[in-house]
Amino acid sequence: MNDPHRKTREQAHSVQDLLRELFPGTHRELFGARDSDSPPTLGLYPVADGRLALVHGDQLAEFTPIDPKGKNALHCDLCHYTRSRSEALMYRVTIAARRTRYVTLCTPTEACQGRAGARGLEAFADRIFPIEPHGPDDH
Repeated sequence: MNDPHRKTREQAHSVQDLLRELFPGTHRELFGARDSDSPPTLGLYPVADGRLALVHGDQLAEFTPIDPKGKNALHCDLCHYTRSRSEALMYRVTIAARRTRYVTLCTPTEACQGRAGARGLEAFADRIFPIEPHGPDDH
């Protein structure tokens, strides 16, 4: 039987969870920069068209792949392994109005992230973040 007073998994969220998800700025003002019981999200995730997203807490950087030129091996900036052109790609990430950073990453990135570990990912994210606003709509 369906009990209308029974909480489902979707309804079992606290006010703090909703504030964190819907209003991250207000959540930071009320509860601080991050929860002590959960570490911030950190990782590289594939998105559309071969791009990658680096997520670190509430920061996001988008990596756009660059067409490969040349035939020399590439050195991965995350796991520091040397890879062939078929095993690594170069990416461009805009970090400020007139500043772009170029990085090389293994493909696919799951094994690369495993080799780098949490400390390697943290060091990589520190090289990319914070991304400065570069448009009229950015804050």
